[in-house]
Amino acid sequence: MDAKVQITVLPGNEDIGVPKKMTDLASGFDLCAAVKESTVLAPGERALIPAGFAMAMPHNLEAQVRPRSGLAYKKGITTLNSPGTIDADYRGEVGVILINHGSELFTVQRGERIAQLVFQWVPHVEFELVDRLEETQRGSGGFGHTGI
Repeated sequence: MDAKVQITVLPGNEDIGVPKKMTDLASGFDLCAAVKESTVLAPGERALIPAGFAMAMPHNLEAQVRPRSGLAYKKGITTLNSPGTIDADYRGEVGVILINHGSELFTVQRGERIAQLVFQWVPHVEFELVDRLEETQRGSGGFGHTGI
């Protein structure tokens, strides 16, 4: 199930280019920071970091912006609203909401890999209004109902 995604590098971001997979079997395409100047994130601070491109996907596809594990583990840098969903009808610049959960200042440099983009199929869903739902053993138990 291959998909064709159209992508355009926004003016002034030719040096950033398009997202790339770092290995042949990687699930995600690395997103790079298209900041005009280095951006410093203090501990607890967040910022919307541009990725320098826009795209058009088929109607049954979504893109998810996810953290990079190395940045999260080594520096405490992750993405808010994770995974962030990019809908098929969005045509603006892709951006990444980064937050610094670390204890030190973190500087986002132009061209630095800051997140990853993973694509997922979106099924067509229709709701069926019913008076009653089928019972299950779990029922309405949630949020730790089976223990911590």
